[in-house]
This record gives sequence, structure tokens and C-alpha cells, in this order.
Amino acid sequence: MDKIKVSAVSYTNSIPFVLGIKSSKVVLEQIDLSLDIPSDCATKLAEGKVDIGLVPVAIIPQISNAEIIGDYCIGSDGAVDSVFIFSHVPIEEIKTLCLDNHSRTSNNLAKVLLKNYWKLQPNFIKDGEGEWDARVLIGDRTFGKKGDYAYVYDLGEYWKKFTGLPFVYAAWVSTKKLNPEFIFQFNEALKFGLSKRKEVIDQIPVRSDFDYDDYLMNKLDFDLNAEKRKALNLFLEYISKLDQ
Repeated sequence: MDKIKVSAVSYTNSIPFVLGIKSSKVVLEQIDLSLDIPSDCATKLAEGKVDIGLVPVAIIPQISNAEIIGDYCIGSDGAVDSVFIFSHVPIEEIKTLCLDNHSRTSNNLAKVLLKNYWKLQPNFIKDGEGEWDARVLIGDRTFGKKGDYAYVYDLGEYWKKFTGLPFVYAAWVSTKKLNPEFIFQFNEALKFGLSKRKEVIDQIPVRSDFDYDDYLMNKLDFDLNAEKRKALNLFLEYISKLDQ
């Protein structure tokens, strides 16, 4: 039997998920697991190179037969402490925003908030294309960076202010019809990994400029509940109107 190909994110926020998967013998026997940056997870799933991906949610409408599986995601209910606009100027003075080449969802979240919450229309460039006065940065590369910029905007916090809803950054998405028993086993593995977050934190080297305990236990919210699904649908609606 061909193994199910799974791509997970190689950031701290997904370590509990990876731990759960690797702790489940019954799941490991059925999958080939790779660890990738978020944008590569999305590309692999879209190109059919994997069957399941922990993908940035902004890509979901572009993937044929995409279906969210399981009860868990990478989300937050307010500030997330790893998805930012870092800026040298106040938000209303931003002229050029550099997008994060690791990201799809967070780049779109920045665009949605700039257009609809802050009522701004800066120029957007890719990393390396020129000078900028603010940038989107996500994941582990943001740890300890808040002190490097005059202005810091946590996009999870501002989405909450804008909509009153939590946010979903990435979800487990499949393009393949999966056995319900496997989905149950996979979901149970994710659940187990989340239950071991304290053990995960104890194994991460301590750093003075970032609180892993607060991040994994408080800032991140992993339950894909009804409010998050509502927020996800709203976000995808806003994305569809960005060019209007």
C-alpha cells in the first residue's frame, strides 16, 4: 500500500503536532513525513507532491479537492507573537511593505488589515526587490526581533480588533480521499502532541528574549472550533476582494 505523504511546518508552533505524529506508531506506519517552511507545504500540496499538508489557509481556494481534516490548526485568539508587521515608521506612514517569502496567509492578512482596518494602500514588494520601510515577518525568525524596530504590529491582535474573531494561520488540508479510520488516528496523534506541550517547552533551549511557555501555552490556540471556522471563511472572503 502506498504511504500517505504528509508535509508539516518546520517552525516551533508545529513541534507539538510533529511530536504527536512521531509518537504514534500506527500513524507513522502509514505516512511519509517531511518538514517544510509554510510556503513549501502549500506548494507541495498544490502540486500533488503530498497528500496532506499543514498549509497556510490563504492557499486553500487555489487547491483542487482541498478539504480540511481534523480538529486542530495553528491559530490564535488575539496576539500570536510570531506574525508581525515590523516597521521603521508608524503604520499610517508606511509607503512600501516587504512581504515574507515564507508566508502566504500572513502576507494576505497584512494586506486585508491595511486595506480594511487601517485604510491604507502601500506598495508591496518581495524580499530583495528594493528598499522598504516595513516588512511582514513570521514564525521563528521573529523571535527576539521586536526590539529591533520602532513599531511592531502583531497581526493576530489587529485581526481580533478588526473582526472580534480568532484567526487560523494554517490548517491540516488533504487533497486525497482518506480512510476515516486514518483521519481519526491522525487527529488523535495531534491531540496527544498538544497534551505534551510542557515537555516540548522543557526541551527547547531557554532564551532571554522570547517566552516559549507563553507562546505555546497561551498565545497559540490550536483548536479548530466553530469561531475559527467562521473567521477562516471571513478571511477568505476578504482575500477574494483584495483587488477590487
